[in-house]
Amino acid sequence: MRLRPWLVLALGGVAGCAKPPAPAPAAAPMLVLVSLDGFRADFLDRGVTPHLSALAARGVRARWLTPTFPTKTFPQHYTIVTGMYPGRHGVVGNTFVDRTDRAPFRSSDSLIVRQPRWWGGEPIWVTAERQGARAFTLMWPGSEAAVGGVRPSRWIAYDGTLADSTRVDTVLGWLALPPAERPRFLTLYFEEPDWSGHEQGPDSPGMNQALRRVDAMIGRLAAGLERLDLAGVVNVVVVSDHGLAPTSADRVVLLEDLVDTTEVRLIESGPFITLDTRGGAHPDSVLARLRRSPHLRLYRDSLLPPEWRYPAGPRVPPIVGVAEDGWLLLANRAALARRRARVNGGDHGYDPASPAMRALFIAAGPAFRRGVVVEPFRNVHVYELLARVLQLRPAPNDGSLDSVRSVLQPS
Repeated sequence: MRLRPWLVLALGGVAGCAKPPAPAPAAAPMLVLVSLDGFRADFLDRGVTPHLSALAARGVRARWLTPTFPTKTFPQHYTIVTGMYPGRHGVVGNTFVDRTDRAPFRSSDSLIVRQPRWWGGEPIWVTAERQGARAFTLMWPGSEAAVGGVRPSRWIAYDGTLADSTRVDTVLGWLALPPAERPRFLTLYFEEPDWSGHEQGPDSPGMNQALRRVDAMIGRLAAGLERLDLAGVVNVVVVSDHGLAPTSADRVVLLEDLVDTTEVRLIESGPFITLDTRGGAHPDSVLARLRRSPHLRLYRDSLLPPEWRYPAGPRVPPIVGVAEDGWLLLANRAALARRRARVNGGDHGYDPASPAMRALFIAAGPAFRRGVVVEPFRNVHVYELLARVLQLRPAPNDGSLDSVRSVLQPS
């Protein structure tokens, strides 16, 4: 059931006055998956996020979570919940074109993101629903579509105007439902600190303010779980999709300075770069000219670095690559003028191996070890972890439970 914003307080934001429900039985574990968009792993060490630090202290933290390629919001969020690389689940960018029928995908288009055709694999909420476990999702990419014909029992579409506190209270309200109606899997999404990082940069005072704001929401969630007498019952997993790197107008490459722009169509620009050719131009010829810039790493779709696990296909254009950390590729001077404020800020989309792209992983609850820091692992393994905690049979995926077993309590 889709919930409209005006229903949020009626159905979800009742945690402050709800009677604490009886804890769920041990045989029915519950898990809240929280995303802090753009939270770089080392932000946790700045001393401005006491609630996140407390969560890590009573649970487990990875030194960092390694994203897959490309380090963009929609591909990463969907990899986390499917355990598939973007080249396999099909959401290969925030913006791309399916060349089989020239249909465009844009993460900002609310109608497009609800079309099931784009979403491959099986997200964890579908796995849960198919096995009789209720799943409620709040604004997680992919949850607005009926993937494989299945939707979460309740879902809230993306709404950037919805207050962060209301989001938390909605999830707490869901957890306050009677046990027979209560979900076992829930998601919670925050745009910060990504928004502030884009506008002001990851090293700005504004970024630290954004970190404090999202940390306060983790505190609100933790306090609500205590109030509902669920703190020792509900597992909480906090992740981010990618980190952030500082950018500057002094570190911009313009496409128009390298090639005749009538020969190319720039699909994704910035740190992550995808181009198609037009007007009869050959990709190899265009690529040779683009490579005159030492700040771009560009490849033919059939010759991408194997570690990216990004195979050629109808949704991957002929030319793909990344800019050097801190650099951007923009179409022309007009694009630079339009984006100047954000250019002097921060961005993501760089190589997943870059330290600036390292993401966050913290987990706490009955399923997880306490007071432990584990070695980094790829986000493609998170789906297997979620399925194990929820006692679900995982769908086919690219992850491995062995890669994340170190975060779990010994069985």
